[in-house]
Amino acid sequence: MIAKTFDAVQEPVVLHEDLKTTFTGIVHPISTPDAPVHQYRGIKYASVPARFRQSKLCTHYPPQTDCSRFGPICPQPKFKSIEEELFNLTEDCIPDQALKQCEFECLNMNITCPADATPASHYPVMIWIHGGANRGSGSNWITDAGPLVQKSITAGLPVVIVSINYRLGLLGFAASPALRDDNKSAGDEGVGNYGLRDQRRAMEWVHRYIHAFGGNPTNVTLFGESTGAGDILCHLHSAANEVAPLFHRTIIQSAIVDMEVPNVHQTGWQMSKLVAPLRVQTIDELRAVDPEKLITLAPAFRATDDGVFFRKSWTGSLVNVDETARHQHSGDSVVVELSHHSHHLKVPPHLAHDKSRSHSRTRHPQPASHQPTIIGDCGAESLLWSLPASLWTAAGAVKRIRAICQSLNKANVLLRLYDINAYTPADELPERLLELINDTRFAWPTDLIAASLRAERGGHGVWRYVFDQESPSRGLPHHAVDLMYIFDNVPLPSLPVLSPYDCTEPRADGFFFTPDSDDECAIAAKKAAQTCAVADDSDSEDDGPGYDYDADWAMPVVDDWTYARVRNGIQERWLAFAHGQAPWRAEGVYVFGPEGEVGERSLSIFQARRRARVWREALEPLGMEVVQKLGVELCNGPPVDSRSYY
Repeated sequence: MIAKTFDAVQEPVVLHEDLKTTFTGIVHPISTPDAPVHQYRGIKYASVPARFRQSKLCTHYPPQTDCSRFGPICPQPKFKSIEEELFNLTEDCIPDQALKQCEFECLNMNITCPADATPASHYPVMIWIHGGANRGSGSNWITDAGPLVQKSITAGLPVVIVSINYRLGLLGFAASPALRDDNKSAGDEGVGNYGLRDQRRAMEWVHRYIHAFGGNPTNVTLFGESTGAGDILCHLHSAANEVAPLFHRTIIQSAIVDMEVPNVHQTGWQMSKLVAPLRVQTIDELRAVDPEKLITLAPAFRATDDGVFFRKSWTGSLVNVDETARHQHSGDSVVVELSHHSHHLKVPPHLAHDKSRSHSRTRHPQPASHQPTIIGDCGAESLLWSLPASLWTAAGAVKRIRAICQSLNKANVLLRLYDINAYTPADELPERLLELINDTRFAWPTDLIAASLRAERGGHGVWRYVFDQESPSRGLPHHAVDLMYIFDNVPLPSLPVLSPYDCTEPRADGFFFTPDSDDECAIAAKKAAQTCAVADDSDSEDDGPGYDYDADWAMPVVDDWTYARVRNGIQERWLAFAHGQAPWRAEGVYVFGPEGEVGERSLSIFQARRRARVWREALEPLGMEVVQKLGVELCNGPPVDSRSYY
């Protein structure tokens, strides 16, 4: 059981009878007497027998297991995390974690839970899978689960959150025919996907042992962002999930994923180009290469279709819907209120593929489990690739787009709809390219994935959201900005004390008062802001100008109220979903932002929030393979700079 103590001197412990060990954790720094939180760091969940081998579940521990420090993370380039770069944080805002890197000891997890949790609590479990491609960790301070667990306590929706570390880059996803043969001779099944299988091992550990920390192993939600969200999609389509599902619902945030997953030969061809400079001739020589050299190689692949990891009905694509299902944003979707045990049905093996018993509304094979899913994207994801977008010339971009499209007519339609031509002004070109990158890498693929998942589930079980709330530091809903609101760890810049959007009550329609509104509240807010500005200016010349309504009203403002509104909205809906509740009506879409707007809207919101018409006219005729190639090459910048910005 977990020690019930709020005394910072006394350490919380879990006496784990099954593992015959005592886990000793910490009282989380965010703890308060009203909402105490405990955290157990660096728990080893699996071991790595050798490089490019499948991990083994950890089931033996010493009698005393110290969980007061974060464990090692997978070796990776030593740069700022993508989140820190995107959030535009100053160095004094970034804690120096100095996490140790170790290839063979990086499979560990952090468990954050309410301090009152006991084996009888049966709290829902949320497993966080971090993004970052070749970088990142489940121990990153930005995604520390302390504030979210504390919010779950105060909201009456307590959860246990598990964040995991797994293998990255070539260490986690290398694959080739030679590696496959080598693994087979050692008794390993399949090749590559080591990072994905590490994640599955973590799920197995949670399934077996999380009860001692107060978690319910039969009520697990996977949630992740970027490449972590893409990994969740792979798990949804995996053979293991079809036979023995270890999670019960998923939250997919801004997924980056190859829609057409490469096979072993395709991945092997890419890998051979990457490792050529190492001049290795055998797998044993590759295993002996210093990991510091391997992590400098940045593969553009993640999952591999090795004939084992994905389910038998796998088509090679994460999207498999016909034209009708693709556009089923209709109002006839069945709304399902989820209970703790109704979210999936185990089908006996002899019935799993019996077509005579199927009542599917689609013509596609049905997997054994249809985990409910929340899925969405941010409004300006492509800010991540601002630098390579700025390197293109108008003529160069047009030439490359036409070459990739391989159809002059289709290319011209795309160029016209995104307002790109050889004479586009240099100062306007990056913004237009970023719009195209955003749609090819995030917005359109997310919509296709949502439609595909919905079709597999008979038209329901999928909840769509759009995150358009601005970043306080950048003023745009860039990639990963939702993490700031969900985990609530990033320090906010100096925010306005009062803005013309500060109104205590929203309008009846759920939207907010705009500065040009003639509503009494908006007028009062404007006058108050102007008064505040005059007062600020008169108090001290050194304080800087106050809020100038006429000059600044059009600028996106994130003040304390709008930040708290969006933070509370997304946290509460994620937690409710983890508790088995429908987060909103499945036939609607939930919006977070801009400017503090929160609420359920009609699916027609996509016509205003996303370029749905442009997708139909410009992207669909090209097909997903060409569209993804187009997005990747634009992200890489012109040929003179072939670096990949993930």
